[in-house]
Amino acid sequence: MCRNIRTLHNFAPPATTEEVHAAALQYVRKVAGTAKPSAANQDAFDRAVAEVAHITQHLLDDLVTAAPPRDRAVEAAKARARAAERYQRA
Repeated sequence: MCRNIRTLHNFAPPATTEEVHAAALQYVRKVAGTAKPSAANQDAFDRAVAEVAHITQHLLDDLVTAAPPRDRAVEAAKARARAAERYQRA
């Protein structure tokens, strides 16, 4: 599950609300140990996702760096190249 959480800091353009929410959802799923909570736990699950997304957005807003922002397309191409090399050896 957690392999789907992507780095969100220092990209141009900045991470969207949807990306922050997706990362929060993956985190809560991992901690809860379930991708789909029961009806009895749905409210707690949804509240946790909202709170993690909220604090994650605050974190991203407060982080500072001297490094230039990374380009999403370039980083995605690098990741595809690493994956192709890794799976070619298998």
